[in-house]
Amino acid sequence: MCYASMEMSAPIRFGTEGFRGVIAREFTFATLHRLAEAYGRHLLERGGGLVVVGHDTRFLADAFARALSGHLAGMGLKVVLLKGPVPTPLLSFAVRHLKAAGGAMLTASHNPPQYLGVKFKDATGGPIAQEEAKAIEALVPEEARALEGAYETLDLREAYFEALKAHLDLKALSGFSGVLYHDSMGGAGAGFLKGFLRHVGLEIPVRPIREEPHPLFHGVNPEPIPKNLGVTLAVLGPETPPSFAVATDGDADRVGVVLPGGVFFNPHQVLTTLALYRFRKGHRGRAVKNFAVTWLLDRLGERLGFGVTTTPVGFKWIKEEFLKGDCFIGGEESGGVGYPEHLPERDGILTSLLLLESVAATGKDLAEQFKEVEALTGLTHAYDRLDLPLKAPLDLTPFREPRPLAGLTPKGVDTLDGVKWLYEEAWVLFRASGTEPVVRIYVEAQSPELVRALLEEARKLVEG
Repeated sequence: MCYASMEMSAPIRFGTEGFRGVIAREFTFATLHRLAEAYGRHLLERGGGLVVVGHDTRFLADAFARALSGHLAGMGLKVVLLKGPVPTPLLSFAVRHLKAAGGAMLTASHNPPQYLGVKFKDATGGPIAQEEAKAIEALVPEEARALEGAYETLDLREAYFEALKAHLDLKALSGFSGVLYHDSMGGAGAGFLKGFLRHVGLEIPVRPIREEPHPLFHGVNPEPIPKNLGVTLAVLGPETPPSFAVATDGDADRVGVVLPGGVFFNPHQVLTTLALYRFRKGHRGRAVKNFAVTWLLDRLGERLGFGVTTTPVGFKWIKEEFLKGDCFIGGEESGGVGYPEHLPERDGILTSLLLLESVAATGKDLAEQFKEVEALTGLTHAYDRLDLPLKAPLDLTPFREPRPLAGLTPKGVDTLDGVKWLYEEAWVLFRASGTEPVVRIYVEAQSPELVRALLEEARKLVEG
């Protein structure tokens, strides 16, 4: 059958990773079947094979996942639908574990609850490359037809836990003497940290926060940043080290961290702390970061002797560097960190466990470990981000000429992805989001006061 819907012939354009839209507006069953048809044709042109499908806890995500699975099966592809809400990294693991031709995850990741989308994976389990995304876009039909076929349902949680186990020092983990809090924000990561520790026989206390799956994510956007973590910040207020909290986003590929005293430990701190820890464990190669990540990682590389590669925003670019080899870690400013020996993809579950391991193995809490990063680099770190809603696409051309801000004189400009103004003491990045109608202003400096001043002046420039 065909869907008679007004958006039937609307063009579908992929964002930073896959396609996302507001449910019942851009993201409908008609849209889903058009996407399924294009992805199925793409795979069949390359020889077909097995496809793995998963979904998070968003409204109707399970129904959309079943519809996608049925459509792909109806096209003659073998399809496995993963049981229940699952993290995106489990979907990526399943693609590799089952030697599938690709995968599709029904999620809108950290976006607001009214959004849903599809993240497409290639045979590596990582995000599809830019050229592959364009090839799929070109195959999207103007009209939607609904196909139905038989598919298999599979539970790979235990196999995923075994894969995680291979990348962790269980003896070191067993020495953790605090409490780990896990705020899954109503998303797909619920129960996975507790489940893994039970799987490997470690009796580390994990206290859940917002564990119940919730399509409205308990009233916040499922992005683990301070404005969405009020509950967790409050819970950690009276705690003491070495206890800490991790918060996984809607599909658990990203992580945020809250320290005792209710202090947010930002993704730049997470990435550089893990880079130092893994380097000292003997991992070697390049670190990969996107354009919005801290300059501390570059300075740490200079100090310790490892290279740092910078990519545009979007983990697909970091994945491409992983596939070239000679990398030991890669990460984003949004809290996604990946490990090439595990997957060419972010994994918020493994990141949480590695943070836990680092505390247990070093005998130092996360704040103490990050102080070592600052001492090695000779820099102090302060950072914040401001999201401004867009009524129309932002023209960044006028921003290509950097200006003095907060009394600082610009030293240069970089336009790898957006426009970044460079100062001796700071940097300011202007970039339109690839997943939401917002412009983001990122600032890193050596004091919170300077960050606030730069953000305020940058905001005035954007708002006119």
